[in-house]
Amino acid sequence: MVEVTQKQPPELSRLKLQLHRQMVDLVDFSRAETLTEDDLRSQLRSLADYLCTKNAGSIPATQRETLIAELMDEIYGFGPIESLMVDPEVTDILINGSDRILVERRGRLHETDFTFADDSHLLQFIHRLVGRAGRRIDEANPMVDARLPDGSRFNAVIPPLAVGGPTVSIRRFGNKRLEIENLIQSGSLAPEMADFLVLAVQGRMNVVVSGGTGAGKTTLLNCVSRYIPDSERVVTIEETAELKLQQRDVVSLETRLPNLEGRGAVTQRDLLRNALRMRPDRIIVGEARGAEVLEMLQAMNTGHDGSMSTLHANDARETLDRLELMIALSGAELPSNIARQYICNAVDLVIHVTRQQSGHRVVTRISEVTGLKDGEWCIDDVFVYRMTGEVQDGRPAGSFFATGYQPVALRRLAMGGMNTDQFRSLFEARELSSVNPG
Repeated sequence: MVEVTQKQPPELSRLKLQLHRQMVDLVDFSRAETLTEDDLRSQLRSLADYLCTKNAGSIPATQRETLIAELMDEIYGFGPIESLMVDPEVTDILINGSDRILVERRGRLHETDFTFADDSHLLQFIHRLVGRAGRRIDEANPMVDARLPDGSRFNAVIPPLAVGGPTVSIRRFGNKRLEIENLIQSGSLAPEMADFLVLAVQGRMNVVVSGGTGAGKTTLLNCVSRYIPDSERVVTIEETAELKLQQRDVVSLETRLPNLEGRGAVTQRDLLRNALRMRPDRIIVGEARGAEVLEMLQAMNTGHDGSMSTLHANDARETLDRLELMIALSGAELPSNIARQYICNAVDLVIHVTRQQSGHRVVTRISEVTGLKDGEWCIDDVFVYRMTGEVQDGRPAGSFFATGYQPVALRRLAMGGMNTDQFRSLFEARELSSVNPG
């Protein structure tokens, strides 16, 4: 369901664009470089005030101050979408051409009436943000993925690839750090499931979080990473840095795209190889996408227990199939049974997260990988989420269940000195809690 929110007259966008272009023509940028940031902002605001008075006489004085502020947003901020970028409820902003902007709030898309004046205005906005991130976009390189100063992930595609006009996707990350208690309160998982995940992290089990785009994989990974002991050294590897770990000894590594000459690229595989030389206790790969999986599994198999990653997959079993495919993409010519055994030796838990039609994110399955039988995966569900079939106002209802399966890893944790007896009651077969998300 797409809802419409807030209106902004398109003529206002055109007026702001006209005034912005006049300001660009009037500013002496060679002199501006000698000014401090505060002095430059002050002089630009005075210029904006003068131009608004001269060109927007028909606009009431009460609205003129708003126009000046929005004109400054065109220079320093996010232009027409400035108010969306500061809205704490907005998690995604989708710009499909200059005249259609949608936002996601609480998992649902809402159509807005915010617009850019035209495609050239939108292109100017894209170039400004891309340049601020140290990247470049043009007809020769019509796609870009970058991180904005506030940590948001910015993706843009321009013509000729974007047939309907420039397209922008902004994934925002709130300043408020979510805790696992927040996920329990929102009905994303049951308290018993959370207790088991804490046990798994503290017991140094290797974890893969799977799910679709926007399902909440990185959010869950951020939440459970809180329980990594502060004494451990953690190296994170991501294409776009999103993880926010709170431990004292965290090294965050980010990939680098090739330059205009096609050189200088640094991949996740390169970073993983280097991370093994950095004396990590754990390695966290933000999202496993390809050939780097082989190095990640090697790390999990060679003394870096407690490592974690996320992966796009439709269910827990498919997660293992995708890992096998990525091993093949790495160029390692391993027989299928050897590759599968390698995966089983490395991965202890698969946590599958789903975003429902209502926008609610739910941990639908926590499964333990125990080995192979006749060449097939042995993967047993510890906790599951089941739909009840009742739907109210588009909101699915369901319940979390403990299947009664006792994880094999408990014995390993007990041999390592951890008292696991207190946790055995978590796994008694029963309904844990029901949830009907609002």
